[in-house]
Amino acid sequence: MKKRLLILGGTGDAAELAARASQIADIEVVSSLAGRTQEPFTPKTGTVRIGGFGGAAGLAAFLLVSGALGDDRPIDFLIDATHPFAAQISANAAIAAAECNVPYLMLVRPAWERVEGDRWIEVASHSEAARALLGLSQRVFLTIGRQELAAFAGLDAIWFLMRAIDPPALNTPIPNGKLLLARGPFSLEDERQLLLEYQIDTIVSKNSGGGATYAKIVAARELGIPVVMVQRPPIPDVEQVADVAGAIAWLVKQL
Repeated sequence: MKKRLLILGGTGDAAELAARASQIADIEVVSSLAGRTQEPFTPKTGTVRIGGFGGAAGLAAFLLVSGALGDDRPIDFLIDATHPFAAQISANAAIAAAECNVPYLMLVRPAWERVEGDRWIEVASHSEAARALLGLSQRVFLTIGRQELAAFAGLDAIWFLMRAIDPPALNTPIPNGKLLLARGPFSLEDERQLLLEYQIDTIVSKNSGGGATYAKIVAARELGIPVVMVQRPPIPDVEQVADVAGAIAWLVKQL
């Protein structure tokens, strides 16, 4: 009988991992998506479930008896390939895997690193990023997604160009400005033109890593625009790899 792999996904890396893991003869892939975006990176292979688990306890129950899949077989391996800022699900996964003694891996894409020419202001949270804009900025490119917009809603003296995959929920306080709905990857030429067209003087970004949205960082470097960079939250102290190839190698070793 095949071993069952649960991938906590929603990212491009997770979708690629699902596709490659499905090619391993002894592996059955189950991908779980949080369902927070309207059009997530949905794997084209394996079983896909959408929605939360109900915290660490709910995830532990799913690992032991994945009855939602129509049987009582457990999960044999767990790989967390969620977004680097999905801190809660990662914490829950570490707890659940330890309680259930399920082999567990985090696929963590490397963070961006400052290079010569970058004008980064590194902050620990979105509220700290909002404070950093005071007295610094007049026209800000806000590229942190839709869920954190409220942290900037009180900055009435600043105009914001906000880019997100989906619109914010109804009644969410958002700052003054314009909302763009788009999903990366974005080209350097397009990002440079966007910054010039809207006369952006500051960018606010999460340090998400990866290549899909890095062009804005390059464009800011070229144009001398400062970037308020929100650093990643702490992650569990568990085994980690930096790419899909590393995750596949780990999985094969478990068999």
